[in-house]
Amino acid sequence: MGMTRVPPQPRPKTHHGAKVRVDGGVGAVRVLERLEPHQAGWDIFKHVTETNRQQQELQRQPPWRRTQREQCVHLGDPAALRRMRALRALCPCFGSQSRPAHPEDGGRAKKAVPEAVTTFVASGASLLKRLQDHEGDRVETYRELESFLQGDDGSLQSGVVNRLIAEVSSDMRAAQGVTDDVKMAASDVLVALARSRFHFVMSELQSHLKAMGKVPDEIVLLTLGKMARSYALRCIPFVGMTLLALRAMLSRVGSGRILRAVCSVLEQWSKGVNTYFGSREQCPFPRNGEAQLCEDIYPVFRYALVNWLGCEEEEDKQAVLRAVAAMMEVLLREEQHREHAWEQLLWLLHQSQEVRDTSRVNKISLTQTLFPQLPDVTKEPGLAPKAELHRCIALQARICPEETGMFLHSPESGGSKAGRVAALGLLGALAHSDAPSVREKLPQVMEAIGSVCNDPSAQVRRAVLEFIRELLSSGSQSCWAWDVVGHIFSEFSRTSGRLVAGGLFAWVTPEEGALRALCVDILGSLDVSLRGMTKLLWPRLLQYVVPAQYSGMLIPLSRCLRALVERRESAGCEEDEEEPDAVDSQERARLPAPQALLARLLVVAAAPHKSGERAVAALQLLQALHGRIHRALGVVWTTKIPLLLQYLEGKVRRSLDSAEWEHRVLKFLRASLEPIEDRAWTMGLSQELSQQLGSSAPGSWEKLFLYKALGTVLAACQDLRHVQGQVLRFLQETNPVQLSEAQGMISVVSHTAESHFHLVLDTVNMFSTAFTRGWFYQTSMGWKVQQQQKMESAQAIRAALMCTYSGIALRAPKEQLLTRVDKEIVGNILRLSRAKQRDLQLKLALVQSITEVSCAIQAVGDCGSFELSLKQKATWTLLDWIKGEPWDSLVYGVFQALEELSKLRPPLRREENHKLLAVCCQTVLSCPSKEQMKKGRKTVRAAVNMQLLHRRCVEDLGHLLETFLEAEVTSACFDDVVHVLKGWLTSANEWERERALQVCAHVLGACKERFELMRGRPCKRFGSLVGLLATLTSDCLATSRQRAWVCLGYLLQMQARTMEVVPQADEIRCLGEELNSPDTVQTCAKIAKAVCKCIPPAQATDFLTAVLPSLLHVTPTCVKPLWKWVFIFLVECRKEIVQEVPKILKTLCTYMRQSTHRPFLLWAVFLLAHFHQEPVVSSLLRKGLPMDSDTVELWRSLGRSTIGIQVLRCLVEKLNRARNNCLGTNSSACEWHNHETALETLMITHAISEVVLALRSTEELRQLLPHLLPSLLRWASETLGEERLLSPLGEGGRQLFLKGQVLEEKPCRVFLMALELVLGKCMAEKWMRLLMNRAAWALLEDPLTHSDGVRLLTSVLVHAGLLSPCLKQTLFPWLDSCSVKLRVTATAFFAELSWDCSTTRTRE
Repeated sequence: MGMTRVPPQPRPKTHHGAKVRVDGGVGAVRVLERLEPHQAGWDIFKHVTETNRQQQELQRQPPWRRTQREQCVHLGDPAALRRMRALRALCPCFGSQSRPAHPEDGGRAKKAVPEAVTTFVASGASLLKRLQDHEGDRVETYRELESFLQGDDGSLQSGVVNRLIAEVSSDMRAAQGVTDDVKMAASDVLVALARSRFHFVMSELQSHLKAMGKVPDEIVLLTLGKMARSYALRCIPFVGMTLLALRAMLSRVGSGRILRAVCSVLEQWSKGVNTYFGSREQCPFPRNGEAQLCEDIYPVFRYALVNWLGCEEEEDKQAVLRAVAAMMEVLLREEQHREHAWEQLLWLLHQSQEVRDTSRVNKISLTQTLFPQLPDVTKEPGLAPKAELHRCIALQARICPEETGMFLHSPESGGSKAGRVAALGLLGALAHSDAPSVREKLPQVMEAIGSVCNDPSAQVRRAVLEFIRELLSSGSQSCWAWDVVGHIFSEFSRTSGRLVAGGLFAWVTPEEGALRALCVDILGSLDVSLRGMTKLLWPRLLQYVVPAQYSGMLIPLSRCLRALVERRESAGCEEDEEEPDAVDSQERARLPAPQALLARLLVVAAAPHKSGERAVAALQLLQALHGRIHRALGVVWTTKIPLLLQYLEGKVRRSLDSAEWEHRVLKFLRASLEPIEDRAWTMGLSQELSQQLGSSAPGSWEKLFLYKALGTVLAACQDLRHVQGQVLRFLQETNPVQLSEAQGMISVVSHTAESHFHLVLDTVNMFSTAFTRGWFYQTSMGWKVQQQQKMESAQAIRAALMCTYSGIALRAPKEQLLTRVDKEIVGNILRLSRAKQRDLQLKLALVQSITEVSCAIQAVGDCGSFELSLKQKATWTLLDWIKGEPWDSLVYGVFQALEELSKLRPPLRREENHKLLAVCCQTVLSCPSKEQMKKGRKTVRAAVNMQLLHRRCVEDLGHLLETFLEAEVTSACFDDVVHVLKGWLTSANEWERERALQVCAHVLGACKERFELMRGRPCKRFGSLVGLLATLTSDCLATSRQRAWVCLGYLLQMQARTMEVVPQADEIRCLGEELNSPDTVQTCAKIAKAVCKCIPPAQATDFLTAVLPSLLHVTPTCVKPLWKWVFIFLVECRKEIVQEVPKILKTLCTYMRQSTHRPFLLWAVFLLAHFHQEPVVSSLLRKGLPMDSDTVELWRSLGRSTIGIQVLRCLVEKLNRARNNCLGTNSSACEWHNHETALETLMITHAISEVVLALRSTEELRQLLPHLLPSLLRWASETLGEERLLSPLGEGGRQLFLKGQVLEEKPCRVFLMALELVLGKCMAEKWMRLLMNRAAWALLEDPLTHSDGVRLLTSVLVHAGLLSPCLKQTLFPWLDSCSVKLRVTATAFFAELSWDCSTTRTRE
């Protein structure tokens, strides 16, 4: 498809001054004249106009306002000024281009000129004169002038420059009489002149380029290419106009030298643009011009693709390809044109394949120019550009494989990280090439990749693995191709990092984890079905089964090996004929032995993996390799391995933990060795296990399993001499100071005793006797340091031997154990434990050995009349040790030993059990807390003891008490345990309470299980126990709270059995089962409610007595749970606590000062008032005056509550009753009583004020107004004119305070303020404002104007509609009252009422 030529457009109209004439041969004027409106030059035309306007403004400014540069331009000649204007039009960034230090005109400020400058200028003028006069050889003159201009720093005057450009231009454009050498020399002079006069030269070249009606001379085009090559960044502003001019003449360019010259210009200018992209900071061209540059190049690129690639001449085709490649490199940077460029890339490579170039440099030019784009292409979200690039590289490799390999190898060895990744990706594409030339170069490529394999970058390592994936998937049958399999395993072990305990797992970073996953994926994707894969892969894969660092690759490795085994079995002898390669002797030497394969795969199969996939792979590989391991294993493994796989694959309902699974694997090993009659093979297996033991990490899980496997193999070995030698070797050579080695020795000896019990026991006895005989002599000789070391070693040997005896007892045959366990095993253990100094290791060994021996005896089952004669001795040995040891030296597990020992016969007496219980509780529960243990300066050994004690001793003590309850058939044991634990449950130390609760949970759980045997003994103390445990549910420790709930659950389940209501009993049992649910908040509330319902009425006081005192010392964090118990108790037991309400209220009010208790207390008071309104109100009124802030808040909380109006009605009733309690004033007793009544009324009135102030319902208050208003008005009238009231308490009396202020001398104000609050709640705001404006309250307070105030108040009540008949009826008896004040008040009220009625009738 050809490019449509743009038709010529009319010239734009220019402003005045835009069209100027330039002397000296410079064609800027012609450039400006030929600008078209649709071209980019239209912007240049506008720049010329703007420049002229700026110059006119500059001329109007005074000289001191101008810069030095502007003054130089202004003082210069007119020609130079016009030239500067034209250059500004040609370059939008003219002001920021690099230019000479001096102005380019002759109008400089007058100053002294250095002599060197004068000589330099004179030399230039002399050379110019020689050219103008045609003297001498012009080529030589041009060469001298070129050398001269290379040292020019802008010293030449503008006139000299103009004449030089004119002379050079004339030679370049001469049609005849000028040789090519002269033209080329003139071109070089022009390029050299551009060093200091770039814009002058570029203006001249642009004028030649845009000459109307013809194609520019070849020399002009070549000069333009040189300019772009020499001054790439300075040419950027001229890219648009240069390509625009080239586009105008492309249709007139044919073939030959002009075409090659044009292609050279396009190539060099495109490379200049790429240079600009790589160093934009050094060029002042606007950054947003990148898209415009690509837009300028794109039309030329399309034209070249359509019209020029069909050239017949070889030189023309090479030039076109170079130009297209350079332009493509630019277009690939712009997203808009990138897709089209990728579409043309593969086609261009096909075109370049037809180019005959002996150097082959041009044939890879496209790929070389595209290499900077490779990292960007690899990051493209789509796969199309990457796939296109891969096809291009494959085609380029067919054309010139050597150069392509060199090209891709260069970034691998010294390029950037992104370049190496991209190159490796392209090499992966070459792996699939079927061209023989490419396949021959792949071994050299593999050697080159070897330098990248150790790259630390995760991206490069991943790229190498991806290349290996592509290489292996290409189906190559050469040995060198499959040798890279080893790199997969090397990379996997490289990313493994530090192996953790167990030897099979590793801590890796996310990047390394991704690489490990990629290695596994590559190995899993291997296609082993290709011809010859058996002999190619079998030796290369089988050697990676045994090394431990490759265990993570076992799943895909097992798949490949099993497939190869199936292939070998199916192919038979025919496989040897079709496989091309043979296994050499070195590879055969690396193949693992059968015993090594069995040992390693057993370790992997038994490893405690999170998922059983690796174990499944190990077992499946074992089954596939049974013929290689031993021919007798086929039948056994056919039945045993599928059973093991069922557990791993989830086909069996019962799941196994790691210990059970390990036991099954060892049983599988033992069953596998039974059909093997070859003693040498079994001995070889034991030697292989010993060898792998030496290479395993100390203390790792793998090494511990190997010890057990070795013991299992020795148990199956029939060579007794070999067995005894191995047992004795481990006893003698093991370093017992290292606990892991000692544990391994115990495992070997104990597992061997399964089949050789007497032989192993005799061997251990022999070694133990020899050790004890020479121990005293060994430890009594030598210096003190040596004695200490020998003592520690002897203690370690004693401990190891004690645990060895117990391990033998556990593994011994049941029918043989009882005959030798009493004296030979237990007796030797006690004998070895008797030492002057017992360190931690020896104590642990004693506890562990007694526990294991006791469990072994119990595992025998029916022991008949067997009794352990050394039981009492062993028990008191442990008990004396507990009593004599300090708290920081107690070893965990000692109570478990006592527990297991107490299950054996003969039993201990009750007194002995009670003593044992008291000693154990005192020892465990009195230990300091963790924090106190950390504060003390203890040794490392003591710190270990404390840690072990904290974890296990309390649990073991609970199990010990549970064992005692199992032995007792009466409730005496429960009473003893509760008596001992009660003191610890009420301890002031939270850590002691926590431990006691844990023990209590064990005891109550045991009592629940044996409730019938206990005869309901715990239920007789249900109230007190629940109260005690309820207090502990708000303990400061979370573990204590949880255990308290557990104990309550046990008590509820026991109490439910004694209740007659069966549904409620079922509910309690269900709630007890929900204690372990995640959402325990609602469950705890339900249980608390059920507990309170289950408390018998006779035990309600016991419960309250146990709960309430805890409020005095409860911590802030545990307030809410404890208050919830109080709330539930107040609701559920409201009938039982009627007599205790004042006491409860007084206790609750003690917490008003604490902010944490205030919200809960208000709610508790509300609950009390809701069910016991009269006692609560009376108790609050007894607090007397002055009313403190706590009491005020209590009254307000009651007013805000739902019972606010009921509380207010109760207060009104009390106020009315106080009126009837007034007596005469004849005696001091009556005066005292009346004074008390007055104080009571004031207290009630204050309470009414606070309740009304917080009351939410106004309608109910209006209904109560007929009763409330008369009471307040009556007391206001009664106290009218009285002085302040003094409390009768104390010698001088005590003044009353209200809200922190001294009570006014007129007490009636208190009643009037309450009345004001009541009316403010009942009537509209306008009526209250009317009373305020007319000073109604001041009138009512003054005895002289009281009647007027009553009349005003009555009138407002009438108009507000609050004067009910009930109110009138209440006030009517006042008219006949004996009190004068009341009669006056009533008279004023009814008088105003009558007047209002008559006024109303008159109006009607």
